[in-house]
Amino acid sequence: MPSTTPRPLSRPARTAEPARTVLADSAGGTGSGSGADTATDTGSGSGPDTATPPPALPSADDAVAHTLLNCLVREVSGPEGQAAVAGGRLTLRLPHRGVTLRVALRRASATGAHRFTGPVSEQGEGGWTPVSWQRLAEHVHAELTLRSGVVNDEFLAQLAAGHRAVRTALAAPGRTHGSGPLSVYLASEQSLLLGHRFHPTPKAHGGDPDRWAAYAPEAGAAFGLRLLAVREELTAEESAEPGALAVLDRLGEAPPGYRLLPAHPWQYELLRDRPALRAALARGDVLDLGTGRAPFVPTASVRTLYGGGTFLKFSLDVRITNCVRKNAHYELRGAVALTRLLRDALDDLAARFPGAAVLREPAYRSLALPGPDTAPHRDLFEGLGVIVRDGLERRQHAGTTALLAASVADEYPNGPGHVSRLLAGRGPAAALDWWRRYLELLVPPVLAAFLDHGLVLEPHLQNVVVCVDGDGLPVQILLRDLEGAKLLPGPHARALAALPPDVAGPLTYDRARGWHRVVYCLLVNHAAELLAALADRHPHLEHMLWQEVRWVLVRYADEHGPVGPELAELIAGAPLPAKANLLTRWRRDADRDAGYVLIDSPLGHAPAPRSAPAGASTPPAETR
Repeated sequence: MPSTTPRPLSRPARTAEPARTVLADSAGGTGSGSGADTATDTGSGSGPDTATPPPALPSADDAVAHTLLNCLVREVSGPEGQAAVAGGRLTLRLPHRGVTLRVALRRASATGAHRFTGPVSEQGEGGWTPVSWQRLAEHVHAELTLRSGVVNDEFLAQLAAGHRAVRTALAAPGRTHGSGPLSVYLASEQSLLLGHRFHPTPKAHGGDPDRWAAYAPEAGAAFGLRLLAVREELTAEESAEPGALAVLDRLGEAPPGYRLLPAHPWQYELLRDRPALRAALARGDVLDLGTGRAPFVPTASVRTLYGGGTFLKFSLDVRITNCVRKNAHYELRGAVALTRLLRDALDDLAARFPGAAVLREPAYRSLALPGPDTAPHRDLFEGLGVIVRDGLERRQHAGTTALLAASVADEYPNGPGHVSRLLAGRGPAAALDWWRRYLELLVPPVLAAFLDHGLVLEPHLQNVVVCVDGDGLPVQILLRDLEGAKLLPGPHARALAALPPDVAGPLTYDRARGWHRVVYCLLVNHAAELLAALADRHPHLEHMLWQEVRWVLVRYADEHGPVGPELAELIAGAPLPAKANLLTRWRRDADRDAGYVLIDSPLGHAPAPRSAPAGASTPPAETR
């Protein structure tokens, strides 16, 4: 019988090839999976694991260079026909710069999401010469300047900050937080050493490098919150559920007439010398109660912390990747508004798809200190605003272990719940079965949210927690972070009209934009990346893994139709929208205004499943 209590996993070493521990003893065994050559991995049974062994972590130099190449292939050279795979290498040209580059491949990908290995080389008169990440960055900077006519004088500094952060993360010793399934979950949140593979500066931050490690997830940080007591009449808060704010009140003891307001220690240090806050402290309108005893652990998003059985989402007035990570006033109010407005829709989805749930955000609290115009000081209202999010225990199935999906799908198996560990000792058939289970949990509720409820969810890898049983099999999906959730104006016109315009506006996407966001997050950011991690183990399965994606879409269309043209075109192989992170960063656009590029879809190349949805047709020609 499968174990119902997963055995705790230790955080793997970061230097040698990590041990292949699994969540619990199972029929698949716990063998070391020494890894035969890929050519031997041709069986279809679930016997001994003959998978390709996972790669060692790259150097910081190679990691930054490979990430830049990913962005160029997807957004610049690939769409312009300036990239090709041959002879085990990717060759890529920057035509405006007049530079040709190449890099060795561990594995080529059907979607252009290749796996690179070793340094990048540049073609010169004397042949091919390895180039540093700095020289590659200069080439990219020059190419984008010539291509766009836009000058970005902060781009190279941001790449340098990203390199510094990756180098620091790779050198960090790591740590665990207790033992048991919660420890495994927290280790998965803190295992993303390299960040987003298709973002030019995935680990960059604007914080002081010497102090950042105390609050960085990749350093295994855990710390107490700074506790403030705010006079009741100066407290701003909203709640969509009775008692939702009690998790804040339990963090300490506020004097009578005050309410407890926790603050992220980094943020409090940034704000404490603001004149308005300093005056409020001097008057006793705000009391500094010091550091709380309960430790909170930063998750992969950095500013969202887990502790006391709940998630708390704080503001950080520092740029992380694209954006300054601050809870804007409309985001504080919008989180509670969405929790209230979507109660019936989310309950319906939970009933129809019991293997999926959305972590709701039922409350926020902040400081409403009047300014000269009597309105609250916005920098303090936003800077000290904290959003309460459901903890895992409220939605998670008993006897399961939660894992951050981004850690399960990581290119390198640094996290304890990486898919290579979940499937250790098991063969290709087991990998396919695991993938089918995962897709059936993830895809249908996200489609139903959009098609049936006009709700745009953002199930990208960092927004999804997968819960596995004692055999490492996926049994539940938890979706989180309502900041990315949006409403289509048609089905929600009345509810949106009842909200203040500055709250309703950021909560709204038109249908085309909403569908692009759903498809990108669901298929390109999430499914394609986890599929890639499975294909790394069994390269010959990549086509079959994409076929399973198509089949789950077709089954949904068959069971829930009519579903409209969007899903039919997706199944037929319409190009997939991919977020253009490099070009967005280059233009310095807000993340909300990010553009998309179209990439070829493997779905149209998959064999026709047992039945096809009505209305499926060949997509119109588009610029790719």
